[in-house]
Amino acid sequence: MTEKKYLMSTRREMLKLLAGTGVVSLGTQWTTPTAQAIDYDRPVSEADGLTAYCNSQQVLIRLDNCPIAAYRAHNTGKYPYLGSLAGPITGTDLTTESALPYPHHRGVWLGCDPLNGGDYWSDQSIGNGQIRSTGVKAEKKSADCVVVNDACEWVGPNGSSPFKDERTLTVKSVTEHLRTIDVALKLTACEDISIRSAKHSFFALRAAADISPSYGGTLMNSHGDVGAAAVHGKPAAWCSYFGPRRVRPDVVEGIALMDHPANPWSPCPWLARDYGHLSPSPFSFLKKPWRLEQGETIDLRYLIVVHAGDPQVAGLAQVYKNWISI
Repeated sequence: MTEKKYLMSTRREMLKLLAGTGVVSLGTQWTTPTAQAIDYDRPVSEADGLTAYCNSQQVLIRLDNCPIAAYRAHNTGKYPYLGSLAGPITGTDLTTESALPYPHHRGVWLGCDPLNGGDYWSDQSIGNGQIRSTGVKAEKKSADCVVVNDACEWVGPNGSSPFKDERTLTVKSVTEHLRTIDVALKLTACEDISIRSAKHSFFALRAAADISPSYGGTLMNSHGDVGAAAVHGKPAAWCSYFGPRRVRPDVVEGIALMDHPANPWSPCPWLARDYGHLSPSPFSFLKKPWRLEQGETIDLRYLIVVHAGDPQVAGLAQVYKNWISI
């Protein structure tokens, strides 16, 4: 190929590449076309109230365009979880996605270890147990209500599968200082289930450090008992972590977890820790194995309450009464 032909060929290839980037030639001057995106100079009406953005395997929930929660169901992780639960005043997370002494705790989640020879809880190899989303969906029901739906498979070692589950999360903005997430879970046994003593089990929450007692926060149950030593092992309608926020010491915010009386092991003793781990799970207190035969199902209901003020100011007792009366 002559030098002239080579240069012409090279120029044609360059033009093709530039055409693919949207860059065009005007004589010897190169320009980029004007972007087609609209430059909004004011808030859009679609952002009012609660909204949900479903992006691949996660849902980002916003209130008046400010992020307040996220449901993360990426199948590279151990399990789907609910995180980034923002305080109603400060916007600071009330849960943590990783904190010592157990950095595998993620916001609010469902899991179990040990379970039929698998681990569906800790950050060990996912080949030893993983809860996989099969497809998450979100829908705006009203200005103050968003619903997230997911279906999950529990995949264990050697091809085992102890459970499949269906989960519905109904997020509501109740008042300026109160938001709720009603969690409905249906678990179906895909094989015979036997759970012995397992403190790492089922529905759980990991609170942010600044509202946990180890760091100056407070843990209180529905009876008014305070601290993990008084709360642990005792049945209660709900428990809440709350306290002054690190970014705003003048503001008290908290997160409560409520246990529905229709749950199969109600009234349930609570597992509680001052560093921020909370779970209405009976499996740490079993005297004999809990069993579920293949094909059987259980239904579970929990209410997560994000609140400003302490439990009395937030009116948690009335929130619980209203919830269980529906």
